[in-house]
Amino acid sequence: MGAQLRVYKRRIRSVTATKKITKAMEMIAASRVVKAQRKVRASAPYATELTRAVTAVGTGSNTKHPLTTEAETPTRSAVLLLTSDRGLAGAFNSNAIKAAELLTARLEAEGKEVDTYIVGRRGLAHYHFRERKVVESWTGFTDEPSYADAKKVAAPLIEAIETETADGGVDELHIVYTEFVSMMTQTALGDRLLPLSLDEVAEEGAAKGDEILPLYDFEPSAEDVLDALLPRYVESRIYNALLQSAASKHAATRRAMKSATDNAGELINTLSRLANAARQAEITQEISEIVGGASALADATAGSDR
Repeated sequence: MGAQLRVYKRRIRSVTATKKITKAMEMIAASRVVKAQRKVRASAPYATELTRAVTAVGTGSNTKHPLTTEAETPTRSAVLLLTSDRGLAGAFNSNAIKAAELLTARLEAEGKEVDTYIVGRRGLAHYHFRERKVVESWTGFTDEPSYADAKKVAAPLIEAIETETADGGVDELHIVYTEFVSMMTQTALGDRLLPLSLDEVAEEGAAKGDEILPLYDFEPSAEDVLDALLPRYVESRIYNALLQSAASKHAATRRAMKSATDNAGELINTLSRLANAARQAEITQEISEIVGGASALADATAGSDR
């Protein structure tokens, strides 16, 4: 067997092994994205009703609270970036990081100091490589986040929003995550969690046809109610964002692995054609050598007879 043919066969075996791996990863991601979608749908009603409850308290009272009251001159903001622990997901992480950088640049252009919090090894590696400061980070649960993970992430953010900026606290809390739109579309978004914009929530509810919120009497006080709702609201929103990011990551991995599998198949076909051409060339050369040898032997025999 010729050297060129051996090279093609070795490459075909290597690409075939890679194709089996990418196909398996595609199937795993497809099964995980279905579970993640179910969790997203299950968490949405709770987050929606909690936001509705906060809106009812905020619009029904004049209490100044970090949850609903904007600072007159905000000087410090916190940005929570949600990425994944693993790669092989196409542009999933790069899009989220790019959205976070654009949001950070906009906030800094407004004269605000930005504290960055990161979920996921990919985002953390990006910031560490560029020697950018990260206040706190969390890893190890991005594929299947739980509500306990959301509480763990929310705790320092709630503490920061409740602390005065002079003491190291923040006036605003933003979150950057990837929204799961469909199996083919995932969009990196930057939302402001706190303070909650009551006007925007009211307009959104009116657009959806929600009824007008009734007036309430709060016991013991509206401030105490908001104090109780603040951690629940932040936790639920972060949990929903974690689930959205997990579903988006699995969908992006499935799409990337399917593309890799298809490319591997095309490469195998190309290498097979090249190997067949090399084999045919080798056979042709051997036949030519045999014919040439036979002709030379025949000529030698005829010369000796004469």
